Amino acid sequence: MPALAASALFLAAGCSSEPAASPAPGHSRDSETSGPAAAGTDRPAAVVAAPEPAATSTAVARAGVAGGKARKTSMKVRSYDSRTRRAVISAPDKGGSGKVTSSPSPTGGSPERPHRAAVGDVIASAPVPGAPDGLLAKVTRVIAESGDGTEVQTAPTTLDALLGDDDAEGSVPVDPASFDVDRLLPDVKVSWAKTGNVHAGPQGAKVPLGSLRIDVGARLGTAAGAPAEASASVSGFVQVAPEVDFSYGGGAAGSGPGAAYLGVSGDWTSKWALKGRAAASADPVRVPFAKLHADPVLQVGPIPVVVNLDLTCYFQIAADGRVTVDVEQALKGDFKAGGTFGTAEGWTPVDESHMTSSPVRTSVTAAGRVKASLGAEATVGLYGTVGVTADLAPYLRAEAAGAVGVNSSELSGGSAGAGAKAGSRGSWSVHGGVDLTGTLRVQLGVFGTPVLQRSIPLGALHREWTLAEGRA
Repeated sequence: MPALAASALFLAAGCSSEPAASPAPGHSRDSETSGPAAAGTDRPAAVVAAPEPAATSTAVARAGVAGGKARKTSMKVRSYDSRTRRAVISAPDKGGSGKVTSSPSPTGGSPERPHRAAVGDVIASAPVPGAPDGLLAKVTRVIAESGDGTEVQTAPTTLDALLGDDDAEGSVPVDPASFDVDRLLPDVKVSWAKTGNVHAGPQGAKVPLGSLRIDVGARLGTAAGAPAEASASVSGFVQVAPEVDFSYGGGAAGSGPGAAYLGVSGDWTSKWALKGRAAASADPVRVPFAKLHADPVLQVGPIPVVVNLDLTCYFQIAADGRVTVDVEQALKGDFKAGGTFGTAEGWTPVDESHMTSSPVRTSVTAAGRVKASLGAEATVGLYGTVGVTADLAPYLRAEAAGAVGVNSSELSGGSAGAGAKAGSRGSWSVHGGVDLTGTLRVQLGVFGTPVLQRSIPLGALHREWTLAEGRA
């Protein structure tokens, strides 16, 4: 879950090639109330968490309106059919008579004039029935009027159709209480804390404000022939305070953005232990223990940008089935992963992670090797389409050669210290590390940039440090 976690983006399909048509009879081209992005300033629009209730937020860019930029609107997407791409759009202030009434301007001044959806409208909406991940679409045909509103046919579009040559940037924390959690193992507990509200899972767990914590404990398969006292298990927690990072830099008219970025970042804390003699496995065995999903809505000027964030927490074990260990490690740091766009270099990956390790309690018995990770994979997308996948995997690796039996407490810095007790002869070492990998997907073209012809590896950030080593 490092909320990592993780980054990603909108619908890959490009803007509809169908030219804007005249509105159907009775359909007004009246301009909408302008939002912050239409204020005529040169400052980048702020990217902030959408105010509640986010589900009522809608923006529209209307063909034929000066500037063609997005405005906040009183039109609402009442429903959407993802199979046919048809939507029903109406105003929220429709009275019992079925007439659309005027409403005060959100920015003061004259009231909004009545309006309906028209061909050429580009609409961005927070989650609605039929579009739980939000909706970004262009109206290509007006089908019919009904008591519920205007039924329209839509087609996929891209973000530059709304933002144009505007600039926007910001980082928004994800509310830890907004995650839906699917527990995949019995002994999984979830804790979080937000201003004015705390949910504590494990007894005594203390979670910083804005953080999400998941504790897990599980038994592992034991190596064949291992004594009863060598039964294997893993336990610990991961804690993350995820943020969504978003920026957009407008380019020349009609050429798409000059710059863009979407990613996930945050603080990471974990503490976990591996005990016993894990069964041999030629390939690492990954065991997911929790899946989390959230749809935070960013307010980019007047535009509700819906980010889809998925986190899968897992532990992963690779062992030769010979070494018995009792190892514990605590990690703390941060991470950033995503994709950035520039007109000269195109899309390029971003991956950063800085981790520090606390002293480790370690016991290594017999020769062999084992590597254990407690990590999270994050996918970040916009309006239901994945753009970035990032996998943050802090790990602990132990190796021993010869006939070794080492038991040390509070090992750190590369020496066993006075607490080490030797049995037989041999060498041993314990290492901590972190791997950050991932992929940029073709759907990053939703910004209005050139579509990727293939997925691009996010890079392979790998760092390892020695926690303790010696000879016995």
